[in-house]
Amino acid sequence: MLLISEIYRAICGESRFSGMPCVLVRLTGCHVRCSWCDSAHAFNGGESLPVGDVVARVREHGLKTVLVTGGEPLLQPAVVDLLQGLLDDGRAVLLETSGTVGPRGLVPLSAVPAGVHRIVDLKAPGSGLGQDVIDWAGIAQLGDGDELKAVLADRRDYEWARDLVRTPGRLPAGVSVSFSPVQDGLAPAELAGWILADGLEVRFQMQLHKVVWPGVERGV
Repeated sequence: MLLISEIYRAICGESRFSGMPCVLVRLTGCHVRCSWCDSAHAFNGGESLPVGDVVARVREHGLKTVLVTGGEPLLQPAVVDLLQGLLDDGRAVLLETSGTVGPRGLVPLSAVPAGVHRIVDLKAPGSGLGQDVIDWAGIAQLGDGDELKAVLADRRDYEWARDLVRTPGRLPAGVSVSFSPVQDGLAPAELAGWILADGLEVRFQMQLHKVVWPGVERGV
């Protein structure tokens, strides 16, 4: 069984799939509380559904790409069966996860089925989380088909993320990295300027769904 917060058609707002129509499956529950969290409605509540019913609901929406997110989806062990079921159903499957260590039972990144595109956060200091919660071991084993993203609140966050990118061996080779500004926090043009000034080989991105539907918190 899975505790599901919501399932709906969406436009992928982040990652290299940004702009693609998808079915978004949001799982309930999260063990971290980032200062800029935009999905606090998924902390509690939701509907208990068997994995097969979730796959069937996704199929009804008729889109090939599926984004499984939260909350923190890896808190629910049955998410592994869901991800495999979506792959077996012929879907392109994206998983967005916090990239943090958590309570006993948290599904490790290494247990995510092969073929799932893992989109993993790098929690900058501005998130309000301590650096000891970052799952560096899990991040180290990401591959070419995965992505890292850092949501940045200010110059301090930027320099933290910049130094990670610049320091050999800190991040896995071949994994693309994106920087995003916190909405209503860091000016997008300022972040873009810093990236260009430093000549960083990272992707600048904004949360596209927030640009298209500003101020809407659910269902986008």
